[in-house]
Amino acid sequence: MVLCRICGGPVDEFFDFGRQPVSDSFVTPETAGSEFYFRLAAGVCTDCTMVQLIEEVPREKMFHEDYPYRSAGSAVMREHFEKYAHRLLDGELAVDDPFVVEIGSNDGTMLKTIGRAGVRHLGVDPSAQVAEFAKAAGVRVRTDFFQDSSARDIAAADGPADVIFSANTVSHIAYIDSVFRGVDALLGPDGVFVIEDRYLGSIIEQNAFDQIYDEHFYLFSVGSVQAMARRFGLELADVEPLSVHGGSMRYTIARPGRRTVSAAVTEHIDREREAGLGRPETYHRFAQHVKESCRDLVRLLTDLREQGHSVVGYGATAKSATVLNYCGIGPDLVPFICDSTPAKQGRLAPGTHIPIRPSEQFSQPYPDYALLFAWNHAEEILAKEREFRAAGGKWIRYVPDVHVV
Repeated sequence: MVLCRICGGPVDEFFDFGRQPVSDSFVTPETAGSEFYFRLAAGVCTDCTMVQLIEEVPREKMFHEDYPYRSAGSAVMREHFEKYAHRLLDGELAVDDPFVVEIGSNDGTMLKTIGRAGVRHLGVDPSAQVAEFAKAAGVRVRTDFFQDSSARDIAAADGPADVIFSANTVSHIAYIDSVFRGVDALLGPDGVFVIEDRYLGSIIEQNAFDQIYDEHFYLFSVGSVQAMARRFGLELADVEPLSVHGGSMRYTIARPGRRTVSAAVTEHIDREREAGLGRPETYHRFAQHVKESCRDLVRLLTDLREQGHSVVGYGATAKSATVLNYCGIGPDLVPFICDSTPAKQGRLAPGTHIPIRPSEQFSQPYPDYALLFAWNHAEEILAKEREFRAAGGKWIRYVPDVHVV
């Protein structure tokens, strides 16, 4: 029996995506076939309701010097983090000599706004390459994994933090007990630990099955985060729905009794109960929808190929690895994927080895259809690629179901 990494309760496995490569292992043609593989399967704890992966991928395999993701690659995300940074400056950081720590600071998109305001800060990120981008933007960075030991080092050198912030990172960390011990060691008495992450309720509602991949070890709900905070001696004080990444949630965690718990916490937990997020049968229904989506997507791509239409992928996202490998979609159905990230260009998609080309090649010439893997940035992408639609091009979407727009 698999036991929950949070509470030790039994985990009910609801879907097995089979053998999958590390989602961000964009190999070169010379190293194709060298990827690390693991069994991608998900389950839900029948006690604390935390959805989690069954098998853990070693962190060094996922988050390393060549980690390709850049927060600044999306104008929407740049604006999102800049806006929240100003909100922190006007709120939680409007105290004497404030100090903020960001877990998974990436290229420093959020912290550079904090730094420019003259506020003490520190980013913690294990990828040396992205840390250099942050340092070039004037951000102070510790190239390391955030855990109990590193947090204690930071506390000894810099004192307690008024804010510990993390976006789309805490859910990646299987050894979350060490993270919370680190938060406990570093967080000031009246400080807050703020987590932003993809929201489980949106994932289930949208059938966004590609959000299940190696980096997303946990899929958070309000109920499971509340249980997790309590487990480690903290309290979930507030929640705030966010539109980014197809539906996210911002969780504000504090020391018990230091903050008035918002009514939004209870309201969202009630909604989750009504939606069945604590019941295994909800996830087994979700698994059936995943199978149907995969079947429909392969059928559509096969039909388009047989009709002589050209199809390319758009956005070599980490989550596209789940779709491509589980559905068995290779270069025969999607000859290449266009992406704006230089670190991915000229490389191959994990497992399927579909070539990644610069986004400029999307229009040389335009394909008949584009399979949108970066669907969580659809509004931004469709506005950018108006000429594709004007030329008669059509987008293929697979969330919440397979359809052409």
